[in-house]
Amino acid sequence: METQLLEVFRTVAHLGSITAAARRLRFTQSAVSRQIAALEAEVGARLLDRLPRGIALTEPGRALLPHAEAILDRLGAARQAVGDLDSLAAGRLRVGAFATAVAALVPRAITSFRTVFPGVAVSLVEGFSPALLERLAGGDADLAIVSDAPAGLPGPDRFDLHHLLDEEMLVAVSRRHRLARRRTVRLAELADESFVASSPRPAETLLGGSAAAGFQPRIDIVVGEWTGKFGCVAAGLGVTLVPALAARMAPADLVLLRVHPDDQSPRRIYAATLAGRTRPPAVTHFLSHLDAVAGTVRS
Repeated sequence: METQLLEVFRTVAHLGSITAAARRLRFTQSAVSRQIAALEAEVGARLLDRLPRGIALTEPGRALLPHAEAILDRLGAARQAVGDLDSLAAGRLRVGAFATAVAALVPRAITSFRTVFPGVAVSLVEGFSPALLERLAGGDADLAIVSDAPAGLPGPDRFDLHHLLDEEMLVAVSRRHRLARRRTVRLAELADESFVASSPRPAETLLGGSAAAGFQPRIDIVVGEWTGKFGCVAAGLGVTLVPALAARMAPADLVLLRVHPDDQSPRRIYAATLAGRTRPPAVTHFLSHLDAVAGTVRS
C-alpha cells in the first residue's frame, strides 16, 4: 500500500472535500480522485461517498482512517529520527581511549563537539588499546583512540585507522636528579639509571621502540598507574619515560626532559573505526574535532 495514497485519503477525510484536498496537496481534482479510487481498489471497499457538497466517509472509510493516520505518523516520526541523526540534533557517540589520551586529547575534543552538537549523548570509556579495539569490534564503541605502542596495531582488514598525531617521549626525573637542570637528554646518559615502567619486559612498555633501536633499559620497579610511577620518580627511585600527552599530569616535584631527536621513538596515535562500515555522522564530525585538538598538541 503506497503511503501517498494514504496521505491523499487522510487529507480528503480531514478537509471533507476532494476540491479542498487537491488545493492543499497541489494536485488536480482528477488526480486526487484517481488516487482515492486506487486505494479503494486496493482495500476492496468504497471509502468515500461523493456528495453534492463535499464527501462523507463510509463505514470502511471510518475504519481505515485511524490506521492510515497511525501509519503516516509513524513514518513521519521515522523520517524525523533519521533526519535528527544526520543533522546531529540527536543520537549518541561512544568513545574509547587509552589513559593518556583521556588526560589531554579526548576531553578537549568532546567539549568542543558538545558545544556544537549538544543533542548528541557522548560517553567515554578508558582502556588499553587492544581492549578498546575489541570493544569496537563487538559493537560496544563507535570510535577508539588507540596507539601503536607498546602492542602495535592490527592490519587494515578489521579497522580503519585515522592518524591523529605522532607523540614524542619525555623523561621524568626528580628535581634532585643529576640531569634535572638539563633540557634534553640522550638515552645513553640513562644507561645506568633504574627505570620505572609498567612491565619488566621493555618490549611491553613505552621503552619498546628504544629497546628495538638498541637501548637496553634497566627496569627495577614495575608500576602500572601514572600516579605510582610519578611517586617513585619523585622519591628518587628511578626515572620513567612519559608520553607528551601525559606531561600535564606530572607533579611539580618532577622535571620533564626532552629526549634527543636522534633517540626518539614517537608513539603514533590513531582514531580507529570498523573497516567497511559507513561512519555515522557523529563519528565523522568528532574526527574533525579530534584533528583540531591534535593540531594544537603537535604545535
